[in-house]
Amino acid sequence: MSRTDNVVIRRRRSMLAGALGAAGLMALSAWPSAAMAQKKYDAGASDTEIRIGNTMPYSGPASAYGTIGKTMAGYFDKVNAGGGINGRKIRFISLDDAYSPPKTVEQTRQLVEQEEVLLIAGALGTPTNAAVQKYLNMKKIPQLFVDSGSSRWADPKNFPWTMGMLPTYTTEGAIYAQHILETNPNARIAVLYQNDDLGKDYLRGFMGKLGDKAAARIAAQASFEVSAPTIDSQLVSLKASGADTLVLIATPKAAAQAIRRSAEMGWKPVRYLSSTANSVDTVLQPAGLDNATGVYSATYIRVPSDPMWKDSKEVADYKAWIRKYNPAANPDESYNVTGYYIAQVLEHTLRRAGDNLTRENVLKQAANLDLTLPMLYPGVRIRTTPDDYVAIKQMQLIRFNGEGFEPIGPIRGQ
Repeated sequence: MSRTDNVVIRRRRSMLAGALGAAGLMALSAWPSAAMAQKKYDAGASDTEIRIGNTMPYSGPASAYGTIGKTMAGYFDKVNAGGGINGRKIRFISLDDAYSPPKTVEQTRQLVEQEEVLLIAGALGTPTNAAVQKYLNMKKIPQLFVDSGSSRWADPKNFPWTMGMLPTYTTEGAIYAQHILETNPNARIAVLYQNDDLGKDYLRGFMGKLGDKAAARIAAQASFEVSAPTIDSQLVSLKASGADTLVLIATPKAAAQAIRRSAEMGWKPVRYLSSTANSVDTVLQPAGLDNATGVYSATYIRVPSDPMWKDSKEVADYKAWIRKYNPAANPDESYNVTGYYIAQVLEHTLRRAGDNLTRENVLKQAANLDLTLPMLYPGVRIRTTPDDYVAIKQMQLIRFNGEGFEPIGPIRGQ
């Protein structure tokens, strides 16, 4: 058991919890009456607690994302401190999968078969969640608010128990392609992408938007494995193509390397960086803020470190919360916002479920959402229906100016 495992398990042994602040979610200010004539429970729920399972890469090549799980734990600390959800404390059990699909399978089976959780929520990663999707659907365990933008989480016909949280990577890839077509229709484009479902989804959306222009516009493509120590050889090849535009589809480690290394090579293309790696603190600072200046990306959240939000009540309230309930975290780290709002959506869903805490009813509530949250980008909403599991469909194109990201044009998407 890793050190991080111990930390997280100790947290959940203390009945992780918290109540939603009155100044927080205005969309959650009026909970619908969900009292049931008769209480109903599946495994993982009782009169006193609700057990929630989660996997996170607290170690391994994507460990920068581990802070998301710790933030979720801190949020439920706050919920429990305020009395829990409909009088029940949240027991949040988050295990380390090291961003390794076989490990995710092992840990998820432990959560379901030994811990007997009611559901899995907010687990991170495309390949990791894909490894357990069939298992959880076969067992009829809700796999809710997956922290990944893969389109495979939006397939209620074939996988009714799985629901994503983020805008799809295909949507985001299409946004970058559309902006390139608008601003530089004769661009010569190089694409560096992670060789897994994450990278391929982005590439599908990007190429789909380019359409019949792709053959003329794509100068080179290169892929890399998430476990690779460097991406130097790929960058050398992409630079040699003569491309003036570089699209980086990566997780934090490779993204930081690509931005720094391309600058060291003297290659200065227009760059588009996937939202999976646009953290200022985790990616752009290690890459060098000067090197990162001018990078385009997209977002659907308020980034705490951005100067444009420094005087906003939403960010002030969020930072006050994180300093109290997750004091070891960097309040400016955008990945913590992800953990914060996913936990809020889960709280909303469980409150709506009332005393009918069956897996079927929790899934029903998750598939009928319509709300906004303080740390989402203004204008972005969470909407789901039984036939549409894409929770967030809008993103704001942004550009890094050396200090923070500034918005470019209107919100894009549905």
